[in-house]
Amino acid sequence: MSTRLEAGQTAPSFTLPDQDGKSVSLSDFAGKKVILYFYPAASTPGCTKQACDFRDNLSQLANKGYVVLGVSKDPLSKLKKFETTESLTFPLLSDPELTVHNAYGTYGEKSMYGKTVMGVIRSTFVIDESGKIELALYNVKATGHVASLMLKLGL
Repeated sequence: MSTRLEAGQTAPSFTLPDQDGKSVSLSDFAGKKVILYFYPAASTPGCTKQACDFRDNLSQLANKGYVVLGVSKDPLSKLKKFETTESLTFPLLSDPELTVHNAYGTYGEKSMYGKTVMGVIRSTFVIDESGKIELALYNVKATGHVASLMLKLGL
């Protein structure tokens, strides 16, 4: 299992393609606050709820200087369909090799329906303007997560 990150650490850098095939790097957002969230699979009920919550609160987050990036292991075609179907307005990044998942400690053993399985651990990271992790939240719940995150951020 990959090591979990903690507040105060430098966020691992990455470059991944978004739903349109455009390369997106963490360094593209230097000087901005980034909410980087990892979700198991596009178009599943929990992941759809979480993505739509981010979409619905995006203007409030953007007004406070936050950029939202979603990461999954889904192929670009699935991410594009997810974006279109749910009218998502932020980048969805594809990490099928799990390189970035492993760098952030978001792939490993988890409990699902009482069984231990390997998979994506739903997680969110808040990265400050200098690239340091401000919050590292693992095993978050899809429902209510964005509201809870906004409270933690004082929004």
